[in-house]
Parts: sequence; C-alpha cells; structure tokens
Amino acid sequence: MRERNISDIRAFNRFYTNVIGLLDQHVLNSKYSLPEVRILYELYHQEDLTASDIITSIRIDKGYLSRIIRQFEKKKLITKAKSSTDARSLHLRLTKKGRSEFEVLNDASHNQIKDTLEPLTDAECDKLTRNMTEIQKILSKTQK
Repeated sequence: MRERNISDIRAFNRFYTNVIGLLDQHVLNSKYSLPEVRILYELYHQEDLTASDIITSIRIDKGYLSRIIRQFEKKKLITKAKSSTDARSLHLRLTKKGRSEFEVLNDASHNQIKDTLEPLTDAECDKLTRNMTEIQKILSKTQK
C-alpha cells in the first residue's frame, strides 16, 4: 500500500510544481530563484534574523545561503549588523530596495494564485484550502 501512496504523492508533487511554475529557473518571471525568494520572504516577515535562523527555518545549506547573502549584499537588498549580544552573530535586514523587491514578488505570487483559483467555484476553493490545511496538519507530524 505505501508504494502506491509514494507514487501518488510524487505524481501530485509533479503536477503541483507545474501548476505554480516551480521548475522555472526563476520564480514568478523574476530574476530570483525559489530559495532566494524564500529568504527574502523570511527577512521581510521577521526583523533581525541571523543566517542560523534562516538555516533552521527553511533548511537550506549553509554554503548556499552564504552565497545568496553575498549576492543580496552586492545587489543592495540586505544589510548586515553585528549583534549587540553576540559579536560573532550578524543580523540580516532588508534594505528599502530589498523590501520593495519582495513586495513585487509577493504581489505576483498573490495574483498567480488568484488566477489559478479563478475558474473554480467558491465551494471548490473552500474544499481545496481545507484539504491543503489537512495536508499541512498531517505532514507536520513528520517534521522534527
């Protein structure tokens, strides 16, 4: 039975990544990859995160995150500030430009989902989101 479940889940994953275009090199017709957008999201929604906070939150490789942070600094999307409590720790903050870039991406994501839901009835949208919530609830048991 689990083999069928595995096959069904993998088929759903392939389907959904196509629906939202995750296999495109850049997300939402932007110049950013999915990990880059996710890091911008985290920094937008939480002030003063450290690289360690981001690694814990999104489970990204430390070296990969370091390269992205360097790119973001070079593009003036983020700033770094030494922690007042731990000199070894750097807090990352979005610049005004970084916040603006994220807001454009966030609006594009909102509109993408809005367009996806457009042909569905209200009842179908409600059913979809209930099922997605249930998926989250079930899969959260597998997260350590």
